[in-house]
Order: sequence, then structure tokens, then C-alpha cells
Amino acid sequence: METLRIDDELNLKGEVCPYTFVKSKLALEDMESGQVLRVLVDHLPAVTNVPRSLTNEGHLVLEVVQVNDIDWTITVRKA
Repeated sequence: METLRIDDELNLKGEVCPYTFVKSKLALEDMESGQVLRVLVDHLPAVTNVPRSLTNEGHLVLEVVQVNDIDWTITVRKA
């Protein structure tokens, strides 16, 4: 299996919705099309809200992975 290259990481632990989405969107705006952003969240609603909102913005959510009991990573490719 090919290893996914992560171009940037954003740690949003301690942040809540909608700030998790807003900060993810702003980070993607600074990236080139096709680059990959990994977002770390610990706010459970963000696990569904951020991927849904980024998909609605036209980006491609590559994976959502539970890292431990409270942390999740959301990996997204900029449109």
C-alpha cells in the first residue's frame, strides 16, 4: 500500500465546531490544489461535521481515523 504524503498538519485539539471547520478551510486556502492536509481533532462532532463540510466545499476527504480514545485525524486533499 502506498504511503500518503501529508503536505501540512493542523492540530485542532481543544477546538469545537464550527471553529474546527473554519480553521481547516482557512488552512486549505493557503495550500495548492492536490495537496493533502491532515487535521487532528478531539471534539467528537467535528469527526462528522468537518469531513461533511469540506466535501461540500469540493475537497476530497481521504480518510477519517480514530487515533486513540479521544483523538481523530481527518485527511483531506485540496480540490
